[in-house]
Formats: sequence, structure tokens, C-alpha cells
Amino acid sequence: MRILFCGDAFPAARPRLARLIRRDDELVVSPRDDIGAALDGVDMVIPFMCRIDSALMDRGRFRLVQQWGAGLEGIDITAAKQRGIWVANVPATGNNADSVAELAIFLTIALLRNWPAAQASVRAGGLGAPIGRMLAGRTVCLYGLGAIARGLAQRLRPFHVRLVGVTRDPGAAKVAEFGLDACYSTAERDACFAQTDVLILCSRLAPETHGVINADALRALRPEAFLVNAARGGLVDYDALYSALSSGHLAGAGLDVYWKEPIAPEDPLLALPNVIATPHIAGVTDRSYDEIAEAVWINIERLRRGDAPLNGVV
Repeated sequence: MRILFCGDAFPAARPRLARLIRRDDELVVSPRDDIGAALDGVDMVIPFMCRIDSALMDRGRFRLVQQWGAGLEGIDITAAKQRGIWVANVPATGNNADSVAELAIFLTIALLRNWPAAQASVRAGGLGAPIGRMLAGRTVCLYGLGAIARGLAQRLRPFHVRLVGVTRDPGAAKVAEFGLDACYSTAERDACFAQTDVLILCSRLAPETHGVINADALRALRPEAFLVNAARGGLVDYDALYSALSSGHLAGAGLDVYWKEPIAPEDPLLALPNVIATPHIAGVTDRSYDEIAEAVWINIERLRRGDAPLNGVV
């Protein structure tokens, strides 16, 4: 079996999978800008923030596009279906969802405690500054109620926050399941945001959620609220976020995902003093990657037998 890693990002994935596959299986890595040149003899492709479109599918004879994680927005699902190519992912549950939840909490606390200024103070020989804000007593909004939000809710409760949620289908069942103090529909978003001190995005990226956190949404947030995004960059309107941060309406943003990845080091957003950025590492933990590698290995074995993959969308 010849397995192609599309792009050299997320390097910890390869040794995790190499432990599980057969000795005669081959793992190949291609540059993200020249995937087509590496497709000879490939049975399965694993894209890492790379576009797998119809033109690429026509250049190879691979039978499965296996996502290392949940997001499928980079894969032309329709084109794959037309060509009889299986597409599968690894749902964001278990250790992966919990890893994302942990990083979102890290970003939240780092923002509240003004981590960039604290680091600068240490390097300048300072002591006892800057002053921070407590998480306890704040209203935290989980936008999108799925596995990641569930992990967040479980971990945020001990911080004694007021926990609210926004989802397409709010109701008593969601309030009970997530332990929320209140739950709002997407149509009631502004009423929820008016109470929100920390907005954590947990929604998947789809056509209907692309740019959903726009200028109107950011204006609806309580002044000096914080935004945390470890879901997908496309959920947020870039220009609106930059404006809200530079004007001071938003106190800060913690970002692990971006509109184009990797984000350019010279991007003006990264120069803002109230932005904390990490390089798409929310789900990159030992336990998360072990769990994902096992799921991918199972689908390699299923492909070898000619069986449809688990968690297939085509």
C-alpha cells in the first residue's frame, strides 16, 4: 500500500502512523504545491491543509482520500463521488475534541492574564505587572454545540463561569446535556453576545457558517470581550476582526486557525498586541494523534480488503 501525505505540515502524524502499518507499506510525503507529481502508484492520499480537487483526482489512481481529522472543506466531495473515490474523515470526538478544548481554555486564560505583556515584563526585568482578569464569574459563550463544546463545558464548569451556548436547535435537552445556564438559537445570537465576555467558536465550517462571525456579530459582543477560535479560520470575517481588535471593541483574540494556512508571518493581525496565536496545534497532542492514527490504520486495512472505509462521506 502506497500512502501519500500531501504537504509536510503536521509532521507528528507520520511517525504515529508508521508504527501501525505493515513493513511493506510505503509512506510518501509530497510538497503541498506539487502533489500531482507524487501520485504515481498511490493508493490513498492524506491531505494536510491541501486542496484535493477534480484535476488532482484525474492525475492519480488513488482510491481513498483520508482526512487526518474531521475537516473536509478542502476536498471536492462531488468530484470524488463522480469518480468513485472514497472520502473519509476521523470525527472530532474523544481525545481529539478534548485536546482542542484544552487549548481553547489555554488561549482564554492567556488572554485574560495578558500573556504577551507578561512575557515582555519578564524579559524587561519587571515584577508584579501586568494586572490580569479572572475567568471566574465571566460569561463564556460556546458557539456551536458538538463534541468540542462538550469537552469545554466539562472543563469550564470548575472555573465557576456562567456558561451559555448558541446552536441551531436550542432547547432544554441541550441545556441539560452541556450544563448550560442558557441556550440561544442562531437567530437569537445578538442577545446572547450582548452578555458574552469570552466567545469560543466550536462550530464546523460549512457554506452557511463561512464568515458567520462578521462585523455585526462582533459589534453585538459586550465591549472588551475576547474571541477564541480553535475551530476554523473561515468562520470569522478577517477585516471585521482586525477592525474590532484595533479599535479596542474586542479586548483580544486567541487564534489557532487562520483564513489561509499557514498564516503569513508578516500578516498585520499578528502584529497586534492583543492577539495570541498558535500554529494550528489544538488537536496535535499525543493521545489525539494516537487515536487518529489508529482510525486511519483501520481504513488502510479496509482499503486493502476492498471494503468501504469507516466514517466515509462518499
